Amino acid sequence: MDADDTQVMTRTGEFTTTVSWETPVRGRVAAAVDRLSGPLADLLERDANDGDTRMLVADFFSVGLNFSKYQDMTTEYRTSGDSIDYAIMLEGKLFAPVEVRRIGQELDQRNIQMSRRLAADEGAEWVILTNGRRWRVYHLRPDGEGGNTPVEVLDVDLLDADAYHRNIDALFHLTRESVDHGRLDALRQWKEAVEAAPLAEVLRGDAVVAAIRDQLLAATGHRGHAGDAEEIRRALTDTVVARGLLPSGE
Repeated sequence: MDADDTQVMTRTGEFTTTVSWETPVRGRVAAAVDRLSGPLADLLERDANDGDTRMLVADFFSVGLNFSKYQDMTTEYRTSGDSIDYAIMLEGKLFAPVEVRRIGQELDQRNIQMSRRLAADEGAEWVILTNGRRWRVYHLRPDGEGGNTPVEVLDVDLLDADAYHRNIDALFHLTRESVDHGRLDALRQWKEAVEAAPLAEVLRGDAVVAAIRDQLLAATGHRGHAGDAEEIRRALTDTVVARGLLPSGE
């Protein structure tokens, strides 16, 4: 990668490399959040209805996330008798049903039952649930029995001032550019990787065991002995990692 196409950014002490297209996209998301914060607060104050909330949601999809109202979005998407508020269409196929609730309504997974059925019928993997203020994005993980389990990948509250920078970073992954570059799916894979069972396997891997061994040798002054790495792995398996997270037979 060319050096001109990268830059180092810091967010809450974490360093990441960003390619050239990311910076303007993040800036656009931030500008959209700033622009819509006033109308969003007004909607909340008057407990606006579903229709008014949908208008704000459509604006944010267009202005902030760069999904075209005329090419990428369709209203009242219907299949098998079910109808949802919006659908994000990419290359002629359903990418994600969008369920919109009025701004004052609390959100939970019961709100996406219809979208889950629709997505399963259409082969889509994503569902978006929002009340304008709160944005939740679910990946529909196949359950091995022909169904799916919604796994939350994003949860953003646009009126949480303390989470402003985290919100921008999260919503960046939902932009059209990030979807096209595979960044939303990469975030999904990261979320899966930091679940308990995969982390348990990483903890017992050679790299982690070697790092623990180095730390313990430095702390104790011990020079090492035959089998010390396996001793650490055995201790992790027997006393640190929950038994239910280990592969069967261990």
